[in-house]
Amino acid sequence: MKERPILRNKLFLYFTEFFAGMSVMAVELGASRLLAPYFSSSQIVWTIVIGTIMIAMALGNIFGGKSADKDPNPDKLYARVLIAAAWIALIPLLGKYVILGVSALLIFTVNSNFLIWAAFAACMIIFVFPLFLLGTVTPSLAKYTVDKLEDSGKVVGTLGAANTIGSIIGTFMPTFVTIPTVGTSVTFLIFAGILIFLAVVYFASCAAGKVRCAVVLLLFVIACIFGASDSFAFWEKDLTFEGESIYNYLQVKEDDRRVILSTNVLFGVQSVLVKDDGLTGMYYDYAMAAPLMAGIAQKDDFNLLILGMGTGTYATQCRKYFGDIKIQGVEIDRAITELAREYFRLPEDVPVATYDGRAFLNAVDEKYDVIMVDAYQDITIPFQMSSFEFFTLVRMHLKEDGIMVVNMNMKASGEGNINQYLADTIAQVFSYVYTVDVPGTTNRELFAGNTADMREKFEQGRALVEDRALRDLFARESEKLMPYEAGSYLMTDDKAPVELLGIQVIDEIIREEVEYYRDIYEREGISGLLGNF
Repeated sequence: MKERPILRNKLFLYFTEFFAGMSVMAVELGASRLLAPYFSSSQIVWTIVIGTIMIAMALGNIFGGKSADKDPNPDKLYARVLIAAAWIALIPLLGKYVILGVSALLIFTVNSNFLIWAAFAACMIIFVFPLFLLGTVTPSLAKYTVDKLEDSGKVVGTLGAANTIGSIIGTFMPTFVTIPTVGTSVTFLIFAGILIFLAVVYFASCAAGKVRCAVVLLLFVIACIFGASDSFAFWEKDLTFEGESIYNYLQVKEDDRRVILSTNVLFGVQSVLVKDDGLTGMYYDYAMAAPLMAGIAQKDDFNLLILGMGTGTYATQCRKYFGDIKIQGVEIDRAITELAREYFRLPEDVPVATYDGRAFLNAVDEKYDVIMVDAYQDITIPFQMSSFEFFTLVRMHLKEDGIMVVNMNMKASGEGNINQYLADTIAQVFSYVYTVDVPGTTNRELFAGNTADMREKFEQGRALVEDRALRDLFARESEKLMPYEAGSYLMTDDKAPVELLGIQVIDEIIREEVEYYRDIYEREGISGLLGNF
């Protein structure tokens, strides 16, 4: 092993282990945030991220150990750290293009499980190499740190502790500090900078590696200049707002008629504001049948709870058409509530609790006339808000004639699809269930209650609606509103396979959207495909 004076200071080696562990966890959390706007933040995506990173670390451990035994040259270890840091620094600059390129390639070649294959391929290309290099740190440092065999246990244990403590800090810092404060891109740059600093200090101490340090520092500067943007939808030029919170990627887009919030780069409308205060043309309009079913026309005091408030579209619509009713919103992401106040005209007198919907129900005793469940975001369904136990909890918080309305926002067909699972589960909790598909969308509204006259109240209430556009919409909805014939599917807290069911929907959507272009590609090749864009 080369004699390097800096290695006599065991503290520097422990610092290397500490920051390597911290950076691995920071990159892992950054990976989930980089992928989420394109592939969602479901358990499946997390599984892919964790799995690929564990593969990289395992291979790195094996290679690092063999390399240290064969050629115990610390210059090579810190060169690997330098290369890993440069790669991590370039992720904000190039990672988004890799994700879109992989997706574009696979969308024409993969017939099923697109999300799994695309996310896995993107992870392998973007993250495996730098984390493989960081995986070589621990076995190499063990080689350089152990001086006497009788101290090997103590030294290896101290290295492990340094790595673990670094990993703990690397878990909390991105989630609670750097990502919400400066974004995912700058988070990658921060931890890349730490690794570069360590490697530069090492090489400066032994007057070696000047060229490689200079090259990496140049790449880091380029990455900081061109890759520090927090824009995931880099092709969009006129966004009103784009940013990140602890939970979501957030995008506000505005045109002459509407303001739209999306939490996904490629698709999905999470909330919408119609500037002229008219109907949205979306599921919020159909969901307004719920207050009628709960007999709002006969009540002076009416309570509405919205689990998954978003920017308050449903709240503002109900206020407009049903008067000054009492509304309580629940939204887990405080940043969305702040956007609601700033861009979506959510009234200040509508309170919004920053809570998980189910946790909120567990914390309050109040009963409501209507509970709106609108927490199924894009393709991500929280399992804890899709189970028999959850819907039982909702029923307990409804008044005797109360109504639950659920926005099932994924188009699904075939036996055993996600909507069937949800509706069957709800039907085992509520006596009466009705569904209606929202024209021109993938949304299906489900209404559930325990009183036999909920449909009759709707018919009576819609006849009293003064606004002609809403009255006409309710008339069309009445024609399509159907009692649900329950099956035997059931989701519980113990077993709710929402991720796998969601993948089926994604595959179906992709097949339908891509079929036209797939035919062109098969007949005319890539030139014909490009000519049709």
